[in-house]
Amino acid sequence: MRLLYYVIYSLWFLLSLLPLRIHYMLSDLLYLIIYRLIHYRVAVVRKNIQESFPEKDADEQLAIERGFYHWFCDYLAESVKLLTMSRSQMRRRMVFKGTDVVDEVVRNGQSCAVYLGHYCNWEWITSLPLWVTPEAQCGQIYHVLENQEFDKLFLKLRQRWGAVCIPMAETLRRLIQYRQANQPVVIGYIGDQVPFWNNIHHWCQFLNHDTPVLTGTERLARQTGQAAFYLDVRRLRRGYYEAEFKLITREPKQLAEFELTDIYFRMLEESIRRDPACYLWSHNRWKRTREEFNLRYDSDTGRVDIISSVEELKKKKGL
Repeated sequence: MRLLYYVIYSLWFLLSLLPLRIHYMLSDLLYLIIYRLIHYRVAVVRKNIQESFPEKDADEQLAIERGFYHWFCDYLAESVKLLTMSRSQMRRRMVFKGTDVVDEVVRNGQSCAVYLGHYCNWEWITSLPLWVTPEAQCGQIYHVLENQEFDKLFLKLRQRWGAVCIPMAETLRRLIQYRQANQPVVIGYIGDQVPFWNNIHHWCQFLNHDTPVLTGTERLARQTGQAAFYLDVRRLRRGYYEAEFKLITREPKQLAEFELTDIYFRMLEESIRRDPACYLWSHNRWKRTREEFNLRYDSDTGRVDIISSVEELKKKKGL
């Protein structure tokens, strides 16, 4: 298995040495392959876009679809290039604004929870340590990949600028350790993922959908006293991004329950509507419906049945 890692890493490293203009030429070729030839997840992408923008006509929806595949292929190429990008090139292509507020919060001894989504290039956001005060430990919460070789490779990729990757299951423990050590942290949370049935505690309107949302980031921010920011990312042009920190609150506990989560999704939707092609439409984010959740939820026990099929649940409830 170790040999497989070194083979993959060597190939990735050699490919990443190519100039970005060559990567973008390969991206254009990849676009033809995955979109025009094999139609990678086109049905999911098309359904998501059509349901999210019913006010747009068919031509506008198709333009978003094509734009998404162009951006997605660029994202893959840019992620490969990240392995060997120089510090100066990274700072030129991924610019952060509003870091003065982050630095102020950190110097006051407070940590920061940074909300972001699968929008623009979230891999390049791992270069944040190049922009904020060294007093802060930057990091991001991540899902451990099942393939150990790829997990090791992505850890190397995402941690090369000094940020740490914290497995989701270890989040609270690691945050408490940092707090006990008086070490302020600036942690990125990608909060637009699909929750498991038994992790659904809140729904909100997001992109014209009744959407079950993760609320763990809000709970962590409230429990550990982190100031909450939204990172508003823009793609200026091919290979150039700008990410602006927007302070939501320094005191999450002063907000009503789920208010912070609702604010995040409103801000994320504003970003997406500004340039919808740069959102990850290929994930089936709305596969869990409130109707099915109500079938699975037992109000007497407060538990959610995650095993039975919809047909079995309907029989149990006499539907």
